[in-house]
Amino acid sequence: MTIAAASNAIDLSPSSTSLNGLDGINFFLAGMQAGFGPFVAVLLADEKWTQQNIGFVLSVSSLAGLLSQLPGGELLDASRSKRFLVAFGAIVVSVSALVMALWPILPVVLTALVLQGLTGGVLGPAIAAISLGLVGHLALAERLGRNQRFASAGALTVTGLMGVIGYFLSYRAIFFVSAALVLPLLMAVARVRSADIHFGRSCGQPDHHASTPPPKAGRLSLAKNHNLLTFAGCLFLFQFANASMLPLAGERLAYRNGTSAAFIISALIILPQIVVALSAPWVGQLAQSWGRRPLLLIGFSALAVRALLFAVTVDPPLLICIQLLDGVSGSTLGVLTALIVADLTNGTGRFNLAQGFVGTLAGIGASLSTTFFGLIVGNFGNVIGFLGIAAAAMSAAFLTWSLMPETKPSSDKGELFGST
Repeated sequence: MTIAAASNAIDLSPSSTSLNGLDGINFFLAGMQAGFGPFVAVLLADEKWTQQNIGFVLSVSSLAGLLSQLPGGELLDASRSKRFLVAFGAIVVSVSALVMALWPILPVVLTALVLQGLTGGVLGPAIAAISLGLVGHLALAERLGRNQRFASAGALTVTGLMGVIGYFLSYRAIFFVSAALVLPLLMAVARVRSADIHFGRSCGQPDHHASTPPPKAGRLSLAKNHNLLTFAGCLFLFQFANASMLPLAGERLAYRNGTSAAFIISALIILPQIVVALSAPWVGQLAQSWGRRPLLLIGFSALAVRALLFAVTVDPPLLICIQLLDGVSGSTLGVLTALIVADLTNGTGRFNLAQGFVGTLAGIGASLSTTFFGLIVGNFGNVIGFLGIAAAAMSAAFLTWSLMPETKPSSDKGELFGST
């Protein structure tokens, strides 16, 4: 399926107020969601929960997030008010954090985490859709790079604040902070003007002058888009390799270094986020000049190199230096995932459904990763486990090199890409 460009593109120049509001959304939303990372397990352990119950509620939350991807994409393609979906999802996350802090008992926490997990199929893709609707396809790469910078800055700032609050006050207080962040987030949402968000563009439809957009492509057309399927397969392999890297490294450090491993693991988490915050806008610019494919190969190759180096060293300072490669992969994939999906679905009106599709496959890869490579490490040792991770990452790079075309559109002709 080849999608031709619309001949009569419209001019869209979003206001600086809307663009600054989008910066705030990325910052505060990442901060809110930071509380639902390792802090959940810490809170529940502090409340004397068993490991089995903690694992159960976290697994159910992950499953809810995975199952919400496709329905969330369909909802975003249909909804004319993506700002409302962001605001509603943020309120759900805030309420979930609040009730967990007030009543950390199994039924309440399970319900809260399921609701928070369900927002995963809407919030992240909604921000990508709003970005596309605001700036259009040709400016999307740099906008996604800016989004990634503010999201990483928000996650770093709020995670550090939560760590201090948890140390000096209580773990419950962390979730009160997470809930309170909904207020500045809603103010940021209000700054994004609905008139600046082009509905057709936000769904991947061509620019048009008519009051109603052109008809959307059929949902099953995504299954015939071979380039989209190839990219989804690459993301599956990437997440299959990446999701178990840090947990396995953390386990090995805990066995070797005891309680001091906590500081090392914190550094392994924080430093890559600094790399992402600094490099993501640059990645967006390079995606416009170099194209998408070279950066995709760099991101996958950085993961493979990181796994190989983790296999041969256990020295904490070296591991911290090697972990900076995670920032390389994070910044490239953070910018390129939505960008390449936009390239491959431009003109179809199914951008958000396609985001849900690739997000589902990536989530399945991440879910399988920790179990599979945990079994490999348990039976054959850490070295074989990390070599297996490197092999999966190199498979993603090989699939990209052999089958994935360059998807960057021609800026002078307004060419739109699809499968052929």
